[in-house]
Order: sequence, then C-alpha cells, then structure tokens
Amino acid sequence: MTSSLCSKNAALRGLLDRHLSALAQEEGLTPESITSALEEGSMVLLGNPAHDGLKPILVGQPSRIKVNANLGTSPLCNCPETENRKIKAALDAGADTVMDLSIAGDLDAIRAGMLKACPLPLGTVPMYAVGQQILDAERDISSMQPDDLFAEIEKQARQGVDFITVHCGLSRRGAELAVKDNRVLGIVSRGGSMLARWMLENNRENPLLEYFDRLLELCLPYNVTLSLGDGLRPGAGVDAGDAAQWEEVINLGQLAKYALEKGVQCMIEGPGHVPLNQVRTQIQGIKRLTNNAPLYVLGPLCCDSAPGYDHIAGAIGGALGVEAGVDFLCYLTPAEHLTLPDVDDVRAGVMASRVAAHVGEVALGRPRAVEREAAMNAARKALDWEGMSKAALDPDQLAKRREAHKSEEVCAMCGKFCSVKMLRGH
Repeated sequence: MTSSLCSKNAALRGLLDRHLSALAQEEGLTPESITSALEEGSMVLLGNPAHDGLKPILVGQPSRIKVNANLGTSPLCNCPETENRKIKAALDAGADTVMDLSIAGDLDAIRAGMLKACPLPLGTVPMYAVGQQILDAERDISSMQPDDLFAEIEKQARQGVDFITVHCGLSRRGAELAVKDNRVLGIVSRGGSMLARWMLENNRENPLLEYFDRLLELCLPYNVTLSLGDGLRPGAGVDAGDAAQWEEVINLGQLAKYALEKGVQCMIEGPGHVPLNQVRTQIQGIKRLTNNAPLYVLGPLCCDSAPGYDHIAGAIGGALGVEAGVDFLCYLTPAEHLTLPDVDDVRAGVMASRVAAHVGEVALGRPRAVEREAAMNAARKALDWEGMSKAALDPDQLAKRREAHKSEEVCAMCGKFCSVKMLRGH
C-alpha cells in the first residue's frame, strides 16, 4: 500500500494487508474499489489491532449496509452478565457491530468483557465514562477537566475499542442555539448535553473541537475510527432541520475532511427524529455537507408517538434513509424511550434494522439483495420451504412460525385454498 491514507495510518495499512482479500470477497467488491473509497473517505474500515480476535468490517457504500446494536448498563438496570447475553443475541440476529453505552458499574471491566465477547467491532462513548466519575461523586459536569476526557479516550484505544462517538462538532454557538432558540426538546444526546452544560457553565469552547488535533494523535496509532456524534440531533420531529442541527453538520464535514488528511478515519452520525417527508432531503443534505463520508443513522424515527414500537418507526425511516444514501443503521428496540432493552428487544431491534437495510438495498438494485428476493420468489412458487428458509433474513423465525404445520406442503393460512398449488401445471 502506497496511498496517502495508508502511508499515514500504519494500523490501517496492517489491517488491509491481512484482510483486504477476504473483505473484497465478502462484499463482492474489488480490492481496488475498497482502497479507493477508503482514500476518498467515503468508506471506513472498522478495526483496532489491539482488539483480540477481531473481524474488521467495512462501512460505506457500495459495501453492504451495516447494522449496529447498542447495549450497556444504566443506574437503574446494572447487570454485566445480562449485557453479555445481549451481545450473543445481537450477534446471533446478524448485527455487524456493537456499542457499549454503559453508564453504571465498573465500566473498564464491562468494556473489557464486551471486547472479549465480541469478535466484531465495538464502539463506545468515552464521555460517558468521564461523566460517570463526575456524577457518581455528586459533582457538576461543568467541573470536568479536558485532560480527563482525553486520558479516557487514550485508555479505551489501548483496550481495543474500534470506534468512538465523540461530539466534536458541537460548538458553543450550536449549544446556545439548541438551548435558547425555542427547540421543543432541546438537546437529547447524553454526551451532547454534558458537553453543552460544560461549555455554557464555563463559557468555553468544546475541548474536543478546540483540541481536535490531540484527539487525532490519540486515535491514529490504533486506527480508532471517529464516529462524529450528532449531539444536536433532533429529539422531536418538529425540531428537525433547525439551525442548531445544521450548524453541527457543517462542523462535522469540515472535521472529517481534516481528519482524513491526517490519516484518521471518520463516520458521521445522523439525525434522530425526522418526519418521513424530510428524511430524503436530510440524508442528502448531510451527505453533501460531509463530503460523502459514511453516514451512521439512528432511525431516523419518523414519528414521536409510538413508544413500544419505535423499532418499527425507525425501520420505516431507515429503509427510506438507506435508499437516500445512509450507510450504517443503528438499531432501535421496542424499549426505546422506555427502559433498558432485554434480550428479546435486542433481537427485535436488530431484525427490524436488517429488514430496513434490505428494503433500501432492494430499492437501490444492489445485486445481492435482488438475488435474495429472486430466490425467495422462486422458492415460494415451488412451495419449497427449505429454499424459503435459505432466502429468509431470519430463518429461525420462519421455522418457529411453521413448526405446528411443518409436515404440510402449504402454509396454514390457506391450506387446500393455496393459490400457488391450485394453478400448478397451468
């Protein structure tokens, strides 16, 4: 490898030397197209060489749309063993990455356990660990020392974390716009709200923005990809597209371009709550302002009034988002806005996002997605249940729902009224 990105990022170069051929085969792409996209910043390779047993993955089109599962403890639900069971559920359901969003318990031990249990890339939000130390000591978040945040980032990079959410684009101006400009739900990002309070109380700029070069220096040796966080994402549909959101997006685009020049890979985190009629324009606008960097999106949630069904609302927005240019879907579960997800919620969330990703890829005419659809259609016409299982996104669910009538050639809805069987031979 003699490219400029790889010449500056030795860890990335080493990963490509070992994995490029397998990645190309897995994605159905040429090695040259992958390295070209990495150089342009339209694709990232998630992988920290310090993460033992890791299988790195590509994020960014035209690679397959990826799905992330968020896990982690909270002050009200803190059981590391449960979180490890959720990792297994997420991986079994087909998640491509996991994020540890823990904010309670021994975070270093929890993170180390997740890294050991997860052979796929693991992401974190380092601000949460710093915030836990401060809030558990009953201090105000405004007492945070920037050095503590950078020390936490360096520690997590050494541990093997593959990508980190850092709210570098949240400026003091943006925080003021969100807090004082009649936003219905203000700032709903946990990391964003902590940094905003720190800036407003101390009358200072965001240290992640002010000392961005320091952040890059810490991440470069480990190929830690920056997931440039959307601290000012809309938390209500009526807030979508306001000045605070776009001020941050503009900053993210400039930071991602600068980071790439320094050899550090970046993804962009996208909007949360966006009405369906605005999803396409939001995605296209973000992609343009961020130089087509990989876009990592929560949802988008296209309505605010479906607690218990936010995985469905998110899948609707996610499918349209993928067709418009989204590269990476962060799942939502039925527990969103209500409680910590359980194992069943995790599986439901992963599957909803995988369906959304597939729907979007079919709309884009992606060969593998179209081939899956064709295989399912052929199997249905032949009443070939084994073929249908192979083409299904979730073969286990197919088997489970058919268990009581698995000896029948037809499904239990139609029986002898089966339209396919009725016209067989004609």
